[in-house]
Amino acid sequence: MRQRTITAIFFTLAMLCGIYGGYLYGGKYSFYWLLVLIAMGCLWELMGLLLPKDETNRKFRKIAGCILGVLPVMWFGNKIFCHTFSGLSTPDEIANDYMSTHFEVTIQIFLFALFLIFILFVTELFLSGKSPFSYIGHYLTGLFYISIPICLLFSIAAAPDAAYYPHRVMGLLLLVWTNDVGAYLVGSRFGRHKLLKRISPKKTWEGTIGGAVLTMVVAWGLSYLITDFTQPQWLVLSLVAAIGSNLGDLVESMLKRSAGVKDSGKILPGHGGLLDRFDAFIFCLPFFWLVLQLF
Repeated sequence: MRQRTITAIFFTLAMLCGIYGGYLYGGKYSFYWLLVLIAMGCLWELMGLLLPKDETNRKFRKIAGCILGVLPVMWFGNKIFCHTFSGLSTPDEIANDYMSTHFEVTIQIFLFALFLIFILFVTELFLSGKSPFSYIGHYLTGLFYISIPICLLFSIAAAPDAAYYPHRVMGLLLLVWTNDVGAYLVGSRFGRHKLLKRISPKKTWEGTIGGAVLTMVVAWGLSYLITDFTQPQWLVLSLVAAIGSNLGDLVESMLKRSAGVKDSGKILPGHGGLLDRFDAFIFCLPFFWLVLQLF
């Protein structure tokens, strides 16, 4: 318990420094590098879960999967965060230019990823793998499961004028963490009915409902503290966090069960790996982004 608490303190401090460090000094690059490091760590652990342990070229394939996944994150983040609006004066001009930049960068990432995938096809010709197309599927899983959601977080944190809004990121993290804590506290005390026993024996319907209610209460409070989003937006985002967090946890539990491991990694003593900490948040990101686009 002591080790778990110490790790939680250092982890929280690292997250706060990454999210707010550059912002307090007029920059945003601490957040950029924080997301790049999180992407690299999660991709490394994901490749370790997906790739067979007896694979001859396992380390090479883990590195290849990490490179394929982290390059779009670095590219997208750099393009969005470094974009300027010199010569543009009206909000409409800025918003239109920002959206055109998003579209341009998205197309570039797609073409670049497509190029890398074909390189991997050729690479697999010269590697003595048992299931080459399965390995290519693993690389693509990392791209869609980790990389693209993190790219969308850059979009949420910078839209619509390419300035950096760290309170948004912190608010979304708080929603996910609140749901996890609320589900644990209510489930451990009142949990009777299993949510999906086959995948996660400890999750209960009572905990899920309790976590959702607490998350909505926190979202209501955040709407007064962080006015980047309206109160209806915060409440809808809390529902996304409540549903998406549980689904994200269940998906990673299914992944770990298929790999026969308890934790995705050991980088956080007492807590497991980075993917164990960010699975729910990363799973929620596409839905957070979609809600903000629709509203």
